[in-house]
Amino acid sequence: MHRLLHPVNAKLDDHLPADHKLSQIYRVGAGLTGLLLVAFGILGLTHHIGFFDIGGDTVLALNTNGALSILSICIGVLLFVGMVIGGTFASTLNIGLGLAFIASGFVNLALLDTKLNFLAFRIPNVLFSFVVGVMLMWFGMYGRVGSALPHDNPYWRARHPEAAAREGRGAAVPLHGERRAA
Repeated sequence: MHRLLHPVNAKLDDHLPADHKLSQIYRVGAGLTGLLLVAFGILGLTHHIGFFDIGGDTVLALNTNGALSILSICIGVLLFVGMVIGGTFASTLNIGLGLAFIASGFVNLALLDTKLNFLAFRIPNVLFSFVVGVMLMWFGMYGRVGSALPHDNPYWRARHPEAAAREGRGAAVPLHGERRAA
């Protein structure tokens, strides 16, 4: 009943203080993944593969062509931007791109061995897309979702404003159903 009267006011894009320790997790995740994608893209371009060559060429055990190489560099640069900005922007970017990588894995799995496979995906590319997607989502959601977030977490505080206010005043938080002694 209490939740009906006071709806949870937390949003996915709630502000995270710039110096919060969670920002480092989001930055590291975005930076490492961005570095990997940029390196893959640059190595793909150095092979002088056709832009939409369906046969592609192998780079770092993954199939690629010019389009996939340029797309990888662009997404890697976008992740570097997220790393530089940090905070909630990096977290939300990681989550969004993680979902996009997982969706790309499914779409390209359906397009394998067809003429519509213009990114030259093979099964290792699909698996890589799934792994990078899950990894980015993990980096983006770390400390934002979960049933056991610490009470000093800004996302927990946004979801539980009354309890956070009680803790901020130094009062003990009563357990569910308990009443404080007068």
